[in-house]
Amino acid sequence: MKILLVGGTGTISMAITKLLAKRGEEVWLLNRGNRNTELPDNVSFISADVNNEQETENALSGTAFDCVCEFIGFTPEQIERDFRLFGKRTKQFVFVSSASAYHKPVRSFTITEGTTLANPYWEYSRNKIACEELLFKHYREDGFPVTVVRPSHTYDERSVPLGVHGKNGSWQVVKRMLENKPVIIHGDGSSLWTMTHNSDFAKGFCGLLGNPHAIGEAFQITSDESLTWDQIYQCIADALGVKLHAVHVSSEFLAAVSDYDFTGSLIGDKACSVVFDNSKLKAAVPEFKATVRFEQGVRQTVEYVLSHPELQISDPEFDNWCDKVISALEKAKKEIRENG
Repeated sequence: MKILLVGGTGTISMAITKLLAKRGEEVWLLNRGNRNTELPDNVSFISADVNNEQETENALSGTAFDCVCEFIGFTPEQIERDFRLFGKRTKQFVFVSSASAYHKPVRSFTITEGTTLANPYWEYSRNKIACEELLFKHYREDGFPVTVVRPSHTYDERSVPLGVHGKNGSWQVVKRMLENKPVIIHGDGSSLWTMTHNSDFAKGFCGLLGNPHAIGEAFQITSDESLTWDQIYQCIADALGVKLHAVHVSSEFLAAVSDYDFTGSLIGDKACSVVFDNSKLKAAVPEFKATVRFEQGVRQTVEYVLSHPELQISDPEFDNWCDKVISALEKAKKEIRENG
């Protein structure tokens, strides 16, 4: 197949690009050149900024594809642009949405593709819902060959996946662990979550490309493994070879008083216990099986991050904030004990 990936070098899409190239597909990336040097030699490139529609239209002149995969579409306006650019250029348009779009607060911890889409807490998720609705409208009215995929918390080797971190990513939390400092876990640490390695996601995603059962459908792609947040942080600590010093802080408290906007990412997503049912994906892609357990995948991630200093981006502001929150919590606990 001749496949175009819009983006193609991010956390999710890099593994897909490499897997498609390994399988011998004709892979093209439409992007501005970031991380392209890390890709196999048999990947081709179209250099353009997809947000510049005329530039992209000129770059795509005379092209056609079996599949176009959109990884960096976030708003309905961008979807309308994609419809204009690719409506007559592809036999399948695959849009990467988000499992955070599922109904919050959750009505059932078991999530299927039939679970209602609604998230009043996170604009990112609401925009993804609006994108999906627009795409399926074009499918019904214009025959646009749409497939929607919904990843949840997907990670790669470049960043340790966490629930609570600052603006510079997860390294500062990893650094706190290495320095024997306490780290914040939202809630009481017992809610269930799913972490999916990008290599597993890629297997499910690639199985949907050129698949006639995927047209006009939505699929979630996650691991079948469920872990509590305490288990997730313990796996990270074990990979680092350190003792975990966990401090549990209410998600509502973090969202209400934080200097950081945790309302969407916690109340609208990670604070909820969810278990994903991947039966629909497995029916369409019988060979799909997630094989990377979290303690295996995160060990690889930790080793990679520790050996690549450029990924170790410090965040002293977040570090100080953690100390303040933990200190205030300990003070409050002490006052309650003393005052009965």
